[in-house]
Amino acid sequence: MSELAEKLKSDLSRLPVQERAELAHFLIHSLDQGEDPDAEIAWDAELAKREQKIRTGTDVGEAIETVLANIRKKYS
Repeated sequence: MSELAEKLKSDLSRLPVQERAELAHFLIHSLDQGEDPDAEIAWDAELAKREQKIRTGTDVGEAIETVLANIRKKYS
């Protein structure tokens, strides 16, 4: 990473959380290179497949409380 990038990281890490979040959002969206029609088609097919599995009972989900508890445990 360049010296400028390292300095920016250091300076920006001192900003309040909300401002860092806004900058992160900006940076992530600045990486978007446009839509990928093949990806959208693939995601639509995947979502349809998952929905069908849930509707037929061949796949079940987890309660949101369990999912969130696992995430909190993993990242705390």
